[in-house]
Amino acid sequence: TSNRLYEEGNAVYMTATVGSKLDSATPESSAITFILANGRLITNRYVDPTPVRRFMQYVERSPAACTSSATLLAGLLESFVERIADLLERVQIELDTVSHTIFRRSNGAPAGKGALPSSGDLQAMIQKIGASGDLVSKARESLVSFQRLLMYVQQAGSVTLSQDQRGRFKSTLRDVQSLSDHASFLGNKIQFLLDAVLGLINLEQNNIIKIFSVAAVMFLPPTLVASIYGMNFQMMPELAKPWGYPFALL
Repeated sequence: TSNRLYEEGNAVYMTATVGSKLDSATPESSAITFILANGRLITNRYVDPTPVRRFMQYVERSPAACTSSATLLAGLLESFVERIADLLERVQIELDTVSHTIFRRSNGAPAGKGALPSSGDLQAMIQKIGASGDLVSKARESLVSFQRLLMYVQQAGSVTLSQDQRGRFKSTLRDVQSLSDHASFLGNKIQFLLDAVLGLINLEQNNIIKIFSVAAVMFLPPTLVASIYGMNFQMMPELAKPWGYPFALL
């Protein structure tokens, strides 16, 4: 993977970073190498990502998609890009749900006067935001590698592309650039929501500290009286008087 894009003889080697297990709790990033050689497309991979399985099923139904190695590569890359688009759409829906929970208002309550989420809700939202951030970072990593690959395959001397194939690669490259901008937007939204959740946690902590502060102020006068009459002086007139104790309580 240190040399991701290169030609050797009549073969072109292109390595991209793709996400796998994106629907699980532990998504991963893996490297897949696409090799164009002698009119064939070879993939060197140690994972079985969803886009590859979907594209293989599509090719079985549509033989026209495998008329040449370049056509196969274009279709396979389009399948990966569509998968990333679906992933970003799913992340956006989850972030919209978190945003609605953070800034929700009670029925009939003015803006900013609704009930704040509970501590459990805030903790769950931080976990959701963290998981969304992990998915977006993996998507951006894949998009950067695909952008390099798409630019390289159109300039490789060992690859002969028809006008239609070159148009498909250019279209996929534009999609990758658009998705990269969208991923950057989602990254900024994730940071904004994380700051908002941390702000709510600070508000909750401030409310707790406010309660303790009010309690401390309420108990300050009795503490002062107890401190005065707890002094070990021999001459304290109230100690010898029958009304001393009620006076101290008052």
